[in-house]
Amino acid sequence: MAARTFLLPDLGEGLTEAEIVRWLVAEGDVVAVDQSIVEVETAKSMVEVPSPFAGRVATLHAAPGATVQVGKPLITVAAADREPAAVAAYREEERAGSGNVLIGYGTTGGTATGRNRRPRGSVRPPAPPGPEPASRRVPLVTSPLVRNLARASGVDLRTVEATGAGGVITRADVERAAATATVAAAVPGERRTPLNGFRKAVSAALTRSRAEIPEATVWVDVDATNLWQLRQSAKAGPGLLAYVARFVVAGLREYPVFNARLDAERQEIVELDQVNLGIAVQGERGLVVPAVIGADTMTTARLDEEIRRLTASAREGRSTARELSAGTFTLNNYGAFRVDGSAAIINHPQVAILGLGRIIDRPWVVDGRLCVRKIAQMSFVFDHRVCDGGTAAGFMRVVADAIEDPATIIARL
Repeated sequence: MAARTFLLPDLGEGLTEAEIVRWLVAEGDVVAVDQSIVEVETAKSMVEVPSPFAGRVATLHAAPGATVQVGKPLITVAAADREPAAVAAYREEERAGSGNVLIGYGTTGGTATGRNRRPRGSVRPPAPPGPEPASRRVPLVTSPLVRNLARASGVDLRTVEATGAGGVITRADVERAAATATVAAAVPGERRTPLNGFRKAVSAALTRSRAEIPEATVWVDVDATNLWQLRQSAKAGPGLLAYVARFVVAGLREYPVFNARLDAERQEIVELDQVNLGIAVQGERGLVVPAVIGADTMTTARLDEEIRRLTASAREGRSTARELSAGTFTLNNYGAFRVDGSAAIINHPQVAILGLGRIIDRPWVVDGRLCVRKIAQMSFVFDHRVCDGGTAAGFMRVVADAIEDPATIIARL
C-alpha cells in the first residue's frame, strides 16, 4: 500500500483554517480508519479530526500551535508492517463502495489503536533545574485558549511570567503581558485588545445580520406562575428552559414561516421541515448557538437532556461544527444573566429569535384582584421581510399562552 496524504478537510461554517492544538498520534504509530488523530481549534470550536486511512503514520505535516489551511497536508499514512484488522475492514468497504469511508462516519472495522493520550488538563512535569536562555525556554501551556489568546494578542509565550501551578501559563498571565505591551504602545488613556479569531467570526456574523435583515421586535409580559409551580412540583423533571423549548416548537408548527430562511437572490421564503432549535450559550470563548437537532421530534424530557448536554459542551468549547451551523431558530434565555429584556440580533441566516428574561415576583392583577405572581418578559425579534407584526404576535401568543397554562398545552402536544 502506497503512502497516502490526508488533507485538512472542510470543517463547515465556511471556515478556511484551523490551529493544531495537539496530535493524538506520533510518527511511527499505527492508526485505524476513523481513529481520532489530531485536535484542532477553529474560530468556532475545538474538534477531533479522524483519519480516513489506516496504516503507520509517516509524517505529521504541522507542529502544535501551527495554523493549517483547508486543503493543505495534515498527515501522511504509509503501509503498516503488518495489516491490522481495521485496514482489512477499510479495504473491504472500499471495494464494496459502502460510503462509510467518509470522514467521521464510522466504519465496521476493529477497535482503534494508537499511543496513549495524556489526559486533558494534565500538566507536563517542570523542566529540570538550571539556567536556560529565555529565547530557548519552552513555555508550559495546557490550554489551547491561552495559546490562541497569546497569538491574537501578539504575545510571545516565552517571555510571559507563569503564575499557574507547576509553572503553567494561565489566561491571566497572557492578558497581563498583553496589557503591558498595549499600554506601552497606546496613547495615554487607551487600552487596545486585538480581536481574536472567534471574536472576528462573531463580528462578521452579527454585522451581516444587521446589514441584511430589516428586523422588528415585539414583546410581552408573561405570567409564568403556573409553569414555575409545575417545575417546583417535579424538581427531578425537566428544567424551565426545556418546557419553553417545547412551547417554541409548538409555535413553529403553527407558524412555520419562522422556521425558515430567506433566499434573497431568488426572493423566496424557504420553510424547513425539521426544527433545529438553537440555544444561545455564553461560554469561555464567547456566545455560541449550538442546535438541538430534530427538536420537533422530542419530548420535554428529551429536550431537557439535549439542552443540558449542548450547554455543557458549548461552555467547554466542545460544540461540533454541525451543532453550530444547523440551527433553524434560536431561543435565548438571557434571564440567566438576571436581566429582564433584550432586543437580540437574529442569527443569520435564520429569520427570528425568541428571548426570555428573568422570572421574578411582581404585582399582577388576576380576576380583578392584585396579587404577587411570577412574571417574565418575553421578546421576539423577526425578519420583517418574511411576515408582518400580526403573524409575529400570533406566534408570541402561542408560546405565552403555553407558559401561562402549561398543563393544558402539554396535554394537547
